Amino acid sequence: MISRKFRKIVFGGDYNPEQFPKKIWEEDMRLFQLAGIDIATLNVFSWSLNQQDEETYQFDWLDEVMDMLHANGVQVCMGTSTAAHPAWMAKKYPDVLTVTSDGKKRNYGRRHNSCPHSPTFRHFAGIMARKLAERYKNHPALLLWHVNNEIGNRCYCNNCEKAFRDWLKKRYGTLELLNEAWYTRFWGHSFFDWDEIVLPSALSEGLSGGNSDQTAFQGITLDYYRFNSDSWLDCYLIEYNAIKAEIPDAIVTTNFQGNGTYKPLDYFKWAPHLDIAALDIYTENHTPESYMALRYDLMRGLKDGAPFMLMEQSPSVINWKTVNPVKRPDVMRLRSYQAVARGAESIMFFQLRRSLGAYEKFHGAVIDHAGHEHTRVFKECAELGQELQQLGDRLLDSRLKSRIAILFDWDNWWAVELGGGPSAHIKYLDQIQKYYDAFYENHIQVDFIHVDTELSKYDLVLAPLLYMVKPGYAQKLEHFVANGGTFVTSFYSGIVNENDLVTPGGYPGELRKLLGIWVEEIDPLFPDQRNGMVMKQGFGKLQASYECGLVCEIVHLEGAETLAEFDRDFYRGSPCVTYHHFGKGEAWYAATDPSREFMQQWIKALCERKGISQLYEAPPGVEVTQREKDGDRFTFVMNHTEQIQKMNVGRSVQKELLSGLSISGDIELEPKSILILQA
Repeated sequence: MISRKFRKIVFGGDYNPEQFPKKIWEEDMRLFQLAGIDIATLNVFSWSLNQQDEETYQFDWLDEVMDMLHANGVQVCMGTSTAAHPAWMAKKYPDVLTVTSDGKKRNYGRRHNSCPHSPTFRHFAGIMARKLAERYKNHPALLLWHVNNEIGNRCYCNNCEKAFRDWLKKRYGTLELLNEAWYTRFWGHSFFDWDEIVLPSALSEGLSGGNSDQTAFQGITLDYYRFNSDSWLDCYLIEYNAIKAEIPDAIVTTNFQGNGTYKPLDYFKWAPHLDIAALDIYTENHTPESYMALRYDLMRGLKDGAPFMLMEQSPSVINWKTVNPVKRPDVMRLRSYQAVARGAESIMFFQLRRSLGAYEKFHGAVIDHAGHEHTRVFKECAELGQELQQLGDRLLDSRLKSRIAILFDWDNWWAVELGGGPSAHIKYLDQIQKYYDAFYENHIQVDFIHVDTELSKYDLVLAPLLYMVKPGYAQKLEHFVANGGTFVTSFYSGIVNENDLVTPGGYPGELRKLLGIWVEEIDPLFPDQRNGMVMKQGFGKLQASYECGLVCEIVHLEGAETLAEFDRDFYRGSPCVTYHHFGKGEAWYAATDPSREFMQQWIKALCERKGISQLYEAPPGVEVTQREKDGDRFTFVMNHTEQIQKMNVGRSVQKELLSGLSISGDIELEPKSILILQA
């Protein structure tokens, strides 16, 4: 039996030998060994090469590459090649082509160009996955499977429309319930036959020039987003099941795009069908480190804390911005270790060798157009590869532990931004990031959870911008707080149910009892407007006053107490931050968007109130995380700044795994450096 478990943190990336003459392949093998490359993702976009017509399948080139990689100690992440259908397929079966929101049938071209409800696409994709699994199931190079690639376009064709109606029948059962959920008596939208329902597109419900996130009927569009995510999951499962039928112990995944927060796919619904979660993340030089950290933590949260894969990053430049600077020395290494520090068990790049033509010819690669090892980027990659070999399996299966959780809900994200609310500047990801940053800056680890996650293992649960409250979730939160937990939420919460219908009786709807408040009005501010927050009582190390913006809500107390109040406008003196003793716990509410300074100090005080302390006291720009396994603690200390930073790592002597040195007490961190301390 072939072992399909990782032997170490795998190191490599996308390899496209079909783009180069065979004389290059042997040189690639030499360079892979120099760089410590031990995994190559193959066959991602090779459908047209593998299947040149409806009946002919040709895998000889792939056989040769697989054998060559195995002979040189490189394992394979096998792509199923279904990320772009062949030209012959589009010509013979035009149902495979997508239709845009404004009703235009696309021609063959680009990638992500298939309709998820095309019978042709589903049929041939399943066959391709099965044929690949049959052919390579016993190949010693095979480690895992990569289905499709960065899945998730939206299609508005007739097949999708018919499938949407079937999906709605299963969801609602009757048109009476559907009409009620969609509030169709507004603007005379009542449906009396399933075939009357059309997709919400720029030609139907779309507003603002066809922007799909601005819609006249939020309930309809919300269901279409759910349907589209489910549709692509169905396509993924066609290939997943074809592989599993041949290789029951196969590791099967797909790489999530959008830097780990891709809006069209509900990752938590996909998670049970991923043997390991995987993401692609592409950053610029100015991308905040906390931005990447959040997305890694979210990937870890998809599988209840299990490790994930960093499937793609660039070793240097990206190629789609107006200006594409190179990554500065040591940045690639440091950001790679940041992923490992937060649960990654692979460091992989797009791409291993730089393409010579087409759109990605100037995208970064381990092997540059120069074609040799004498480049800065190659040398940095080789140094990282050597370090990962040195670490071996020490970090595999280790976990990050936390007593704090942040709720992340795709349905809520979609609903918040579908238009018609108080301000188009209210963005779900922005608020999640802001609350996350407060923990990041305090060096306190958090988990990301979904609505079905058991809360009892946490002391502090946050759900910023909890606009949508799903059935039973308010009661779940009440139980959590009544038993001693602390809950935190923010403005524009408790507004609607799972169908985006307003909960009557006053905001924050089902959360009103738990929070002990009633919100009378929501006053959105323009981007340059500010209000002030004045503390009414001491809490932690909070100052006397702070700034706030974006939204100011007019709050009435119904059992809650005031921590801070507004100091401007007609609602001056009304509460802006409240807390409510509920059973053995507390429920907190921020009726505005506070300054970053307030957030950092408030969150730290809330953690101290629960006995949660930071891993280490570290200067700004230094990130600290900790993975644990079998009684060992692996603490990552990363200096993201351009300056030497000083900190204290405690009296106990710890081994630094990359240098082999013993470290304790006061230390100095070189710019862009990383320590891994084992205790």
